[in-house]
Amino acid sequence: MKEKKIIKEYQKDDLTIVWEAKKCIHAAICVQKLPEVYKPNEKPWIQPASASIEELKSQIDACPSGALSYYNKGELPANKATSSNEVMIKPNGPAILKGSFTLTHADGSVEEIEKMAAICRCGASSKKPFCDGAHARIGFKG
Repeated sequence: MKEKKIIKEYQKDDLTIVWEAKKCIHAAICVQKLPEVYKPNEKPWIQPASASIEELKSQIDACPSGALSYYNKGELPANKATSSNEVMIKPNGPAILKGSFTLTHADGSVEEIEKMAAICRCGASSKKPFCDGAHARIGFKG
């Protein structure tokens, strides 16, 4: 059974922040970079009023999994894909795939990736093939 896709949007003036729970690997870069905005123990957990638009965009662009994205009022949500594909292996963590590509799952289902994805390398993720941060819990080295 496919996992339910949870997508939430948060507003700051003309900026819409989009969070896709399925893609989140809990790297916590958002919390580290803007703790006044990202508060995982509160509801709503994203409070964009506490930062400038520039700060929000900069932090969102640093999200390693692509779980966070944004678009401006009057625009359709953009995929912000890079012009080329790139693969980066994070030490003791996931493979980060950047760009637009088609991912064919083991069950044959197909998913379009439009910006980036964090792919599990440790084998312990409960969201395979995507990383869920389990590598940190199990002490994965690689």
